[in-house]
Amino acid sequence: MGRGRGGKSRTQRKHFQQNRENVWKPPRPESLPSPTNLFDIQNADFDHYYKDQNIVSPEEWDSFMQLLRTPLPAAFRINSSSLFHADIRSQLENDFAPDLQSMVDEGDEEDAIKPLPWYPDNFAWHSNFSRMQLRKNQALKRFHEFLKLENEIGNITRQEAVSMVPPLFLDVQSNHIVLDMCAAPGSKTFQLLEILHRSTKAGSLPGGMVIANDLDVQRCNLLIHQIKRMCTANLIVTNHEAQHFPTCYLKTDCDIMGPDQRTSQLLFDRVLCDVPCSGDGTLRKAPDLWRRWNTGTGNGLHNLQISVAMRGLSILKVGGKMVYSTCSMNPIENEAVVAELLRRCEGSVELVDVSSELPQLIRRPGLKRWKVCDKGESLVSCKEVPKVRRSVVLPSMFPNGGSYRDIDCNGNCDVNGHSEDGVETVENPVMHEFAEEVSEFPLERCMRLLPHDQNSGAFFIAVLQKQSPLPAIVVKTRKEVDNQQVESVNRGNEDVQALQINPSEIIHEEVCEQDSEDNKNEPNTADSKLSPVIDEESDSKEAQEPRNVDNIANVTPSKRKLQIQGKWRGVDPVVFFKDEAIIKSIRAFYGIDEQFPLDGHLVTRNSDTSNVKRLYYISKSVKNVLELNFSVGQQLKITCVGLKIFERQKSREGRSVECAFRITSEGLPLILPHITKQILSASPIDFKHLLQYKNIKFADFVDAKFGEKAANLMPGCCVVVLGEGNKTAEAFQVNESSIAIVCWKGGASLTVMVTSIECQELLERLLMRPNKVTEKGSSKQEEKPSNNAEDVKQESNGNNQDVEAA
Repeated sequence: MGRGRGGKSRTQRKHFQQNRENVWKPPRPESLPSPTNLFDIQNADFDHYYKDQNIVSPEEWDSFMQLLRTPLPAAFRINSSSLFHADIRSQLENDFAPDLQSMVDEGDEEDAIKPLPWYPDNFAWHSNFSRMQLRKNQALKRFHEFLKLENEIGNITRQEAVSMVPPLFLDVQSNHIVLDMCAAPGSKTFQLLEILHRSTKAGSLPGGMVIANDLDVQRCNLLIHQIKRMCTANLIVTNHEAQHFPTCYLKTDCDIMGPDQRTSQLLFDRVLCDVPCSGDGTLRKAPDLWRRWNTGTGNGLHNLQISVAMRGLSILKVGGKMVYSTCSMNPIENEAVVAELLRRCEGSVELVDVSSELPQLIRRPGLKRWKVCDKGESLVSCKEVPKVRRSVVLPSMFPNGGSYRDIDCNGNCDVNGHSEDGVETVENPVMHEFAEEVSEFPLERCMRLLPHDQNSGAFFIAVLQKQSPLPAIVVKTRKEVDNQQVESVNRGNEDVQALQINPSEIIHEEVCEQDSEDNKNEPNTADSKLSPVIDEESDSKEAQEPRNVDNIANVTPSKRKLQIQGKWRGVDPVVFFKDEAIIKSIRAFYGIDEQFPLDGHLVTRNSDTSNVKRLYYISKSVKNVLELNFSVGQQLKITCVGLKIFERQKSREGRSVECAFRITSEGLPLILPHITKQILSASPIDFKHLLQYKNIKFADFVDAKFGEKAANLMPGCCVVVLGEGNKTAEAFQVNESSIAIVCWKGGASLTVMVTSIECQELLERLLMRPNKVTEKGSSKQEEKPSNNAEDVKQESNGNNQDVEAA
């Protein structure tokens, strides 16, 4: 039975409904024995804990739990900086939305796909199909293939809807220096870069940048793979513990960060602090979490979350904003952490009220009261915690915080925690009933996103603004700490604590408390260890003494090797590329105008600059950070930096090429407006043939003049721009909407140097504009050109991602 694009056969509709109902069904308890039940989507401890916390009203509980046990609908975001963002949005609105809606039951009020009402400009979309349904249901195949292709190209990012929210509340501007502290897998970093590039014109770069950090090397690789689709020169990826993110502090005055930021320390305008958490807000996406859920996970992460957030606040500029977020519903990981941050910062940080922003986003206020669960017992105050559990249950977990020292001494302690009358009066907490605490901080300004409000996952968000420098911390020298430790041991006192802090941070007034054991509200006094550790990075002379970047090459070979390789084993060094002969040859060969700076903006990951295979372009802001990093002894462990813009290549047949470096596909959009040589405008039909056949002889082009001009180019890399109609003008303007590809000009043909998937994407986009690719008056326009390619050899590690060898 035939059908139009907007209609479906009765058989197909029935098949679709069966798939939609049966793709993902929770197993019945009686169907399988408990040990083999894959997704046991119930947990009595979970129910008891969250009912006790009152995260939803008793009337809502059933609907909340019912939705929490259903699979999460797929969501995705259109890359607003993509060349085809308007086309993709139009395709969703005018093609897929009505097409998929015809498959939905007539009585179903939900749209098959729809834009998220709170996300600006209809760039984020919600689907009522789960990921598994998209994979398994044949009726959704076309839509699924569309999502896969556009995601791989980088035109869209598949991301949970609530995960898109935190970057929107950061209020990122194009000139901001932004830190994403726990960035992997990278969807929020991608979103931050989109916002950064939002108002940037073709061929230019924003003044700001993003540093994306993650602790795990493998997750960093995942992050890099995700971000490469963005094609940005304004990014550095680092590999550090977030709670110990380097200070990059320089003792001497310098203006490395530029005249607008005369500072000797790397500080940030915006910080995204999306901390590691128990993740029970993702139960719909990962139903196996039901079986593993317990209160101990959230309690165990509480201290780390405070440390990471405090570190973020310490390297945030005064006036800057930090968003603290988790994908957890647990108040111990959420409100309790925010309350402790406000408590430690003593008024220097404000919890911002953002209730008027994104009005269509349904959110609930943060909690002001909650309970701490330990071994099945619900506790309302730190006064209830037995001494044997104080190393696990911390005062900062409770709404009003507190101190175990004050509890033990009944408020009559000296500075070392000893009772003034020599007798400690410890009362048995079990003998008392304590009133439930209510936090004194305006925690209702926090946001809780719950699944049944907008058919999503769960998320917690708090926006913090730094009003003044953080309060100073009394820092003791190593000698003082050692002496105090000896005295403490002699008198049997275990409560004396030593502050472990980076020496370079002592000079400035904002000091990060690197560990929650290092602060005045230390709860875990019973288990304190008096073993001050000085960070090897900051204790070395190399980390403290500034060096002139330009003088690196003028030191002894052994010293030069140490400086280039840095202290990070297994990570390729970042080296400024300063071979003037190669830089001049690149500029001359492509006719790159002087408005596009190359000197000081090219880096490589190879310390042997004579054998460089790839050159990466960096923005001015990234350049400033790299120079500062060199000056402080390479404290940043950089795993990825910049945009790959040039790659070494030569003809397989050994023909001489004037310029050994070709332009990469990812670097082309940036440099395209600045190229004046080796560039041609092709008619739509010839452009289409290049994408289809990958290699075309000069004589086989539909437009003979274009073939002649291509033959007259210098051998090597060239750029072909999609023109209008059958015109190949002598001079043409390149703008934000220009479509171009990198090619290789051989002796008799042009070869496309673009991946197959990019060719497929461009062809599909051109076919959606038939008036621009179908031309009359040429009898050979649909004739397949000869395909005798002259192979080109990629001088790389063997990964020919940008080359289609014919």
